[in-house]
Amino acid sequence: MADPTGVPARGAGAARLTQVTARRWVDRWDEQQQAYLPDREDRFTAMIDVVQETAGRPDPLVLDLGCGPGSLAVRLLDQIPAARVVAIDADPLLLALGRAAWADRLADSGGPGIRFAEQDLRAAGWSGALGLARSADAAVSTTALHWLSPKALAAMYAEVAAALRPGGLMLNGDHLSEDPDTAPTLARLGRALLDRAERRSPAAPCAETWTGWWEAARADSDLAGLATARERICLESGHHGSPSGRLAVHVAALRAAGFAEVGTLWQRGDDRLLCAVMPG
Repeated sequence: MADPTGVPARGAGAARLTQVTARRWVDRWDEQQQAYLPDREDRFTAMIDVVQETAGRPDPLVLDLGCGPGSLAVRLLDQIPAARVVAIDADPLLLALGRAAWADRLADSGGPGIRFAEQDLRAAGWSGALGLARSADAAVSTTALHWLSPKALAAMYAEVAAALRPGGLMLNGDHLSEDPDTAPTLARLGRALLDRAERRSPAAPCAETWTGWWEAARADSDLAGLATARERICLESGHHGSPSGRLAVHVAALRAAGFAEVGTLWQRGDDRLLCAVMPG
């Protein structure tokens, strides 16, 4: 089955995006993320190191779940140039930015590079729709899966497990807290460590917020149509206070999906890299 994920940017406004404009917006995205996630690059590096350590081949196939504009995908290619990264998201605006910004890094005819796939991780069958030629070596995600409800998260992990090769990895970098009902001290300390780090190195007063970035994107004539398309699919509904920000929810869902080992490989407070391993 042919891999359909290398399609050009679609939707109102996407055709107007130049690489220069898209790179400017992606740089602005990275800056606002970094201001509030000071260990973001360290977490990226740890994730990519794990992929490289376990791939067993120079050209691993990696699924980037909730890829946004491709920030992790392009860093992975910088470190592993022969890799094939299938970058998956439902957000038409961020996908359009990624396709335009990294136009020179897009995969050609099954070769190395990034293929952006517009798929909703909440919908059954998204992994089959990718049309992968072989099982993936790893699936990665960063600060994205807490948006899913626990039910959708469990279903998504089951699809990931089916798409991975034996011994393949699921790597999720996110703020995943301990349950304050069962581990109140650990939950409090995890948050306290990050609060103390933020007080020592606070975000600059002029740092752009998540809300500010999206307000600016909606006001930009190049992105307004894409922002409208994004709002129609209600990507942010039900996010705030989701139980999927809890570590135990992810561990239980991964084990139910058939992963043999689940544990934290990198951590600072409740910011962690959770790794799950398929049976070999």
